[in-house]
Amino acid sequence: MALSNANLLIDSVRKKIETIKEVDILVGIPSYNNARTIPHVVKAVQAGLAKYFPKAKCVLVNSDGGSNDGTPDLVNQTSVGNLETILVDHPVYLINKIITPYHGLPGKGSAFRTIFKIAESLNAKACCVVDSDLRSITPEWIELLLDPIMDKGFDYVAPLYSRHKFDGTITNSIVYPMIRAMYGKRIRQPIGGEFGFSGKLASHYLTKNVWESDVARYGIDIWMTTTAIGDGFKVCQSYLGAKIHDAKDPGSDLSAMYTQVVSSLFTYLELYEHIWKKIKDSEQVPTFGFRFDVGLEPVTVNIERMISAYQLGIDSLGQILEKILNVDELNELNILAKNNLKDFHFPDGLWVKVVFRYAIAYHRKVWAVDQLMKSMIPLYMGRTASFVIANLDSSADDVEKNIESLCQAFEAQKSLLINDWENHI
Repeated sequence: MALSNANLLIDSVRKKIETIKEVDILVGIPSYNNARTIPHVVKAVQAGLAKYFPKAKCVLVNSDGGSNDGTPDLVNQTSVGNLETILVDHPVYLINKIITPYHGLPGKGSAFRTIFKIAESLNAKACCVVDSDLRSITPEWIELLLDPIMDKGFDYVAPLYSRHKFDGTITNSIVYPMIRAMYGKRIRQPIGGEFGFSGKLASHYLTKNVWESDVARYGIDIWMTTTAIGDGFKVCQSYLGAKIHDAKDPGSDLSAMYTQVVSSLFTYLELYEHIWKKIKDSEQVPTFGFRFDVGLEPVTVNIERMISAYQLGIDSLGQILEKILNVDELNELNILAKNNLKDFHFPDGLWVKVVFRYAIAYHRKVWAVDQLMKSMIPLYMGRTASFVIANLDSSADDVEKNIESLCQAFEAQKSLLINDWENHI
């Protein structure tokens, strides 16, 4: 039985909402067994609210997935301590806390749904969510995520991070170029973990019938960004510096994450077909925050393993690939599979065609979703290996220029997707 928005909140939370009545700002922290890191996140949030929004009435909401390591207790117990050294104005209100389990499908999306409902119930003007395992969050993040909502009239603030040149390869090679080409907005990190959003947008998210789907499990980040853009809300991004997290080797087993992210991306093409077909060019979105150089954690890359995965995929997936790609594209991929590491180069134009062909195959339901996505992963591995080889000695700025060229290729070939999509039989 589907869980309605009206039944999301437990009685103790409803009573707390009745006591608080209304707030200006809500900060949500979804969690599951984050006892090691969440006290630092809570302190940074409290310090940020006290320092940058001293006159606002604020609430911190911890939406927990059933932690058994004491995470909710730590949220309740943690306070920032002496704020005298960072405050100009002393807060008018104490920061309220609401700590609640979330209900529905296990996953970050269900945690966010509870946060959206509490925001709506408290008539919050501005909201943000931050991950519970952050090691690099500072009080300034809270200002950067909330100020564009509070003072500048925006509805959605995406994060902008400094990342290692080989970190975030799914974002760099597929998600950012596709979001940009499809919806015309250059939001550089559309699946980051931190977001700001207006109370109006929180209520809008609650109206969507996605909470019994994979969005509730793992597709919430890309869904929030796509929905904000697709439904015409005013969007921007804020530079937060480095996001310190456990970076993964792009050549390691990312199959589950890849399937989740890319299938979500393709699903939203179905929902917003009426939007993206009309968009011809992309535009910059307003960007807030001071850009600065930061030290980044290294990312270990196993190029040989990625190329081996690509070659194995080309050898074994012929029957599937023949239903997705045309003869010329398949021939190019077969030739590439015979190249050694030194000559291994997966061109931008070919990669764009591969992504678009898979989007069309998803639309036409050529194969079951899991099977389709798994057949794409070896091609992604090959493309990523090629990108790493080409950029081993490149600076961060040079890498960004190469990603820009890829984005332009996606935009230039968008007609391929539109024409084949419309010729669906």
